[in-house]
Amino acid sequence: MADHLASIYGTEKDKVNCSFYFKIGACRHGERCSRKHVKPTFSQTVLVSNVYQNPAHLSPTLLTEAQLQEHFDLFWEDMFIELAKYGEIEEMNVCDNVGDHLVGNVYIRYRFEEDAQKSVESLNNRFYAGRPLYAELSPVTDFREACCRQYENGECTRGGFCNFMHLKLVTRKVRKELYEAQRKSIKLASRAVMRERDSYRGERDHDRDYRDRERSDRDRRDRDRGKPREEFPEPMEGTEGYY
Repeated sequence: MADHLASIYGTEKDKVNCSFYFKIGACRHGERCSRKHVKPTFSQTVLVSNVYQNPAHLSPTLLTEAQLQEHFDLFWEDMFIELAKYGEIEEMNVCDNVGDHLVGNVYIRYRFEEDAQKSVESLNNRFYAGRPLYAELSPVTDFREACCRQYENGECTRGGFCNFMHLKLVTRKVRKELYEAQRKSIKLASRAVMRERDSYRGERDHDRDYRDRERSDRDRRDRDRGKPREEFPEPMEGTEGYY
C-alpha cells in the first residue's frame, strides 16, 4: 500500500495531493483547490511570484519585437545578478503565461538548498520596480515536466492561459555572459578562501613552532634547576684567594 501511494504521489492518480502544484509550484485554483498543496520545507528551487510584467500583455503596445526582447533581456540580467548574490544559480526561468497563478513567475534553482533558503528569507523583505516581492520554496525539481511541450513545438492551443509553463527565452548571448561571469566569480571567491585558509595555517604553524620552542626552553631550565650546584675547587696552599 505504501509503495503504491509513493508511486502515484503528485500524479493525476493522486486524489489527495495536487499534481499541478507538485509539477509547477502553482495552481489556478489557489487556496480553493480541493487537493493539498504540500509546501516543501527545503528545496533547491525558489519561486518569485508575478514579478515580470511583459509590455506585450498590455493593450495596445507600441514596442517592436526587438524592443520587447531587449526589455526582457534587461529584466533577466537584473534578476540573475541580484539572485546570484545568494548562491550559485543552476537554472532560472521566467513564465510568459497570462493566468493569474503563473503570470510573471520567476523560478530559480540554486545548487544548494541552503542558498535557496537564504534567498527566500531576504527577498520577502525587498521590492522590485516599486512592488513587494513574494518568494517561497518550490517543489519543482524538473522543469521539463513543468513546461508545455506543445508550446515549445508551437502547437499549444490554450495560449497564455495554459496551465503549464510557457517560458520566455532570454537572448543566448546574455545568458552565456551571465553564467560565465558567475563561474568566474565563484572561482575567484574559491581562490580567496584558499588564500585565507593558507594564511591561517601559516599563522597556526608559526604559533605551534613558537610554543614548541618555549616548551623546549622551559624543559631545559627545569633540568638545569635539578642538577647539583657546581662547587669551586679548594685553593692551593700559598694561593689563598686565587684560583
